[in-house]
Formats: sequence, structure tokens, C-alpha cells
Amino acid sequence: MFAKLAVQFVTLATLATSVVAGPLALRPKYELAARGFTSFNNWGGFSSLSNFDNFYGSDNFDGSHYNQVVVSHELVCHTERIEIIQQRLVVLQEMAKRIITEQICDVETQTIVFEQWHSGLHGFSRDLRRHTDHQVGYDRHISGYYGNFFNTDGSLSNHDFGFSGHDLGHETVIINGHNWDESRSHVSVEDAYRSSRDAYNSIHPELL
Repeated sequence: MFAKLAVQFVTLATLATSVVAGPLALRPKYELAARGFTSFNNWGGFSSLSNFDNFYGSDNFDGSHYNQVVVSHELVCHTERIEIIQQRLVVLQEMAKRIITEQICDVETQTIVFEQWHSGLHGFSRDLRRHTDHQVGYDRHISGYYGNFFNTDGSLSNHDFGFSGHDLGHETVIINGHNWDESRSHVSVEDAYRSSRDAYNSIHPELL
């Protein structure tokens, strides 16, 4: 075991040394702040990232910090077959892929925008597990733009919807009828989360 770890350490050290020793011309200055705020405006010299920070704010990469204004508690959840839910969510997944790959050409910008979107979904995971101060719900104003994704010919639209990430949560709808119980759900939901992560890790052992 010790020998295996030693080999891995030497390998990592060699890789790190080769990176540091690599030609400076191949490593553009990205001006990343260690363990602190990182600005992505024109990151790496990519004009496609111009004004990136303006959407959520320069210190709010994933959009998780926002003021929530609840406007409705009237809707009640109802249970559909799980396949129906999975179908709709994979549609949203593939739509995200389409938007990112059709409307962004710089692969670096594609990566940063995807990670921002993915991080925002993780914020909702924390909401579901009651790890934040946000009530679990959605913004009815922003979600209402889904029908405006396409032009009449089926191509992706490119007109400005007229909002920014600063508007997120200002028209939050809370859905009632769920089974959250303060006496037990903190534990059961964490069990559900850990089981989900275990399932993910079991098919991606290379990421452990």
C-alpha cells in the first residue's frame, strides 16, 4: 500500500513539475485569485465572456445569494409517474447542451457557463435539503420564459428576455402538499442525497 501511494505521489509531483516548467507562452495569464473572488469578465482574453460578472454579480458566481420574495402559496404538488419527471428533466438537460454548443463558440466559455449553470442546480439541491435560508420553490416570472426559447422556424431565439440574475427569486412560488417533517426529514433527505451520490460514484470510480 505504501509503495503504491509513493508511486502515485511521485507521478503527481512529476506532472506538477512539468506543468510549472512548461513554456509560459502556452499558459496565458487568467488572473485567478487564490481562494478568493475570481472575475470572469474577459477571462483568458475571451471577448465572449465580456460582462459575465454582471448577470449575478461579481461575487455571486452560482447565483445562490439572492433575496427571495414569496408571492404565492396556493399551488399544491401532485405525484406523476417518475418516468414523466425524468423525461422532462432530460429535455431541460439536452436544451442546456443545445444552447451552450449552438450559441457559444469558445470552448473555454462553454465550460465556464456550464459550470455556472451546474453550480446553480447544486444550490437548489441545498435548498431541497434545507441547508439554506431559501424556501423551496421557483421563480414564476423567470420560468415563464421557457416558451420563448425558439423562433417560429424552430431555431434558438437570441433576443434579450430583459432580466438578469439579480431578479432571481423576486416572484417565488412555494408548492404545498409535500411530506417534509421537521422531526424526521432532515435525516431521511440526507440519506436520499447520500444514496444518490453513492450511485453516481459507483459508476464514476475514477473521480474518487
